[in-house]
Amino acid sequence: MTLLSYQVFLTVVEQESFQKAAQALNLTPSAVSHAVSAMETELGSALFTRSKQGIYLTNYGKELFPYIQRVMNSEEYLQQAVAQIGGLQKGVVRVGTFSSACVEWLPSLLQGFRQEYPGVRVDIYQGTYDDVYRWLKDGVVDLGFLSSSSARELPWTPLYQDRIVCVAPKGFRTEHPEYITVEELKRQSFITQREGCDADVRHVIHKYNLPGGKGSYIVDDLSAAALVVGGYGVCLMPELAVRSIPFPLEIFPLEVEEKRTIVLAYVRQDVLAPAVLRMQRYIADCFRKKNNDE
Repeated sequence: MTLLSYQVFLTVVEQESFQKAAQALNLTPSAVSHAVSAMETELGSALFTRSKQGIYLTNYGKELFPYIQRVMNSEEYLQQAVAQIGGLQKGVVRVGTFSSACVEWLPSLLQGFRQEYPGVRVDIYQGTYDDVYRWLKDGVVDLGFLSSSSARELPWTPLYQDRIVCVAPKGFRTEHPEYITVEELKRQSFITQREGCDADVRHVIHKYNLPGGKGSYIVDDLSAAALVVGGYGVCLMPELAVRSIPFPLEIFPLEVEEKRTIVLAYVRQDVLAPAVLRMQRYIADCFRKKNNDE
């Protein structure tokens, strides 16, 4: 098998279509189909299930996917190393991120990084904590914004301490105007996001035996805030997520201080490509300056 066949495989997975993969790679559909068939013949097993609904990985294909991804990552690493030896600043960096980090930080980070390294392309993958963790493990992304708890066993660099606050409808009043107590929270109806979307908030809910959000299966901060505005309940939310919400809300610190640590995670420091190392160091330096200024 060749690097081209691996690239064809990964593009078909991404596009879920031989036709779209051919367009993305500037090949004919028959060339893509032939490359996949040749791989399947050599491996002795089908990689894709073909149906009217699309093209999907078989269980065998799913098992092979992270290994093929790592082969392509190694090729990218080699190309970047060659470029660095030749004095060039080139490469591709793939960054996984959750919503609020994407909204609040990535625009300025990418703008500054592009000015310093115009030859490096940065691809952004947005998803939940679980998505970013899985993308890191499978080699889909090189770096990932996560909370320290959701990074699990992955190594990481701490970036920012983000306070957990209570988000309530406009006009909501607490017993103490400066904060809301745990006992008050226990008397509220809660809106919570789905498992994997707000692990740090769920930790606070379990820690203080709060009622949680039965009947709400939300996947993003904006939707949760919209339900708060509609009177469906209150919610706990990291302060960073609240900043980009355009709705009129009441924001209360908690009686007890609870924070999430936002980190930049990776798989192994010693196998990061040169462009990825530059991005990692650039992000860490930006947050070091930001934290010192605050």
